[in-house]
Amino acid sequence: MEKDTSTNDEIDKLPGIGPATAEKLRDAGYIDPMDLAVESPHELVNVADLGLATASKIIQEARKAVKKDNFKTGKELLEKRSEVGRLTTGSKILDELLGGGFETQAIIELFGEFGSAKTQIAHQLCVTVQLPKDQGGLKGHAFFIDTENTFRPERIVQMAEALELKPDKVLEKIHVARAYNSSHQMLLVDKVKELSRENAARLLVVDSLTAHFRAEYVGRGALADRQQKLNRHMHDLLKWGDLNNGVVCVTNQVSAKPDAFFGDPTRPIGGHIVGHTATFRIYLRKSKGPKRIARLIDSPHLPEGEAVFSVNEEGIRD
Repeated sequence: MEKDTSTNDEIDKLPGIGPATAEKLRDAGYIDPMDLAVESPHELVNVADLGLATASKIIQEARKAVKKDNFKTGKELLEKRSEVGRLTTGSKILDELLGGGFETQAIIELFGEFGSAKTQIAHQLCVTVQLPKDQGGLKGHAFFIDTENTFRPERIVQMAEALELKPDKVLEKIHVARAYNSSHQMLLVDKVKELSRENAARLLVVDSLTAHFRAEYVGRGALADRQQKLNRHMHDLLKWGDLNNGVVCVTNQVSAKPDAFFGDPTRPIGGHIVGHTATFRIYLRKSKGPKRIARLIDSPHLPEGEAVFSVNEEGIRD
C-alpha cells in the first residue's frame, strides 16, 4: 500500500530557499513548511548551519505558506478526533482498559521492569497494525527504532502465524533500525518522517525511549541538557503521530526511588518531560507464570484501572 507523495508544500518552493539551502534543511530533518514554521531561528542556525537573518526569513516564509490558524474551534477539534483510529493489542481486556485499543495521534508509554512484557507488546503491535480495520488493525506499515537490540523477527513469525497471516509479508511491512546513541535515535525519527511519505506508516515504536539518554547524560549537571533533548525527541514523535494519524508506542525503563517508604518504589525514567508528553502511561508488572498486569496510570479521558493479560507463544492474549 503506497502513499501519495505528491505535495505542493515542498520546502524548496518557499521564496528565498535555493537548492543548496533546501538540501541542508532536508539533511537536518525538515521536510515540509510546517516543520520550519514551528521552529525557532536559533535552532535552525544550529542544525542547518545558516545565518540568523536567513533562518528568521525562512521561518517567516514557512509560516505564510502554511496558512493555518493557531486556534481551532471546538467543532473542528471534534471532527479531527473522529479520525482517531484504534489499534488492538491482541487482548480484549487490555483493549478495554485503553478505551478500545491504542489510539492514533497519541504517544503510549509502556514502563516496567525487565520481563514485564513491554517489548512483547511492541512486537505484537507491529503485527496487528497490518490487520484490516474491522479486525482491530490500521492496515499500515510499522517502524521500529531499536536502541537495545530487542527486535526479534522470529517472534514476529510466531505472532503472524497465530493470526493466520503470511510471516514474510508481515516482516516486509516492518522497518527496523538500530539506534547507537541518542543523537542517532533522534535522527532516525527524521528518517521515519521521510519514509512515511512513501509507505502508509501507521505505527512507530521506540524500544526503549530513555536507555541512551540515561547512559550518556550522567549526573545532575547533565540533567537539564538531557531533559531538553528528550523533550524535543518526544515532540518529534508526537508530530509524526499527528501527521500520519499513527500510533506512537515507546517503552521506558524504571528506577527504584530509595526514599519511597510506602507503595511501589519504582519510577519511570525521564521525569516530568516524558510524563507530560506521553498521552497514555501504562505500568506493566509481572504476575504468576505468563500473566502480566497492566495499570493505566495516566490518560486524558479514561479512568485509572488494571487489566490482567498473558504472554504466550501466540503473543498477547487474555
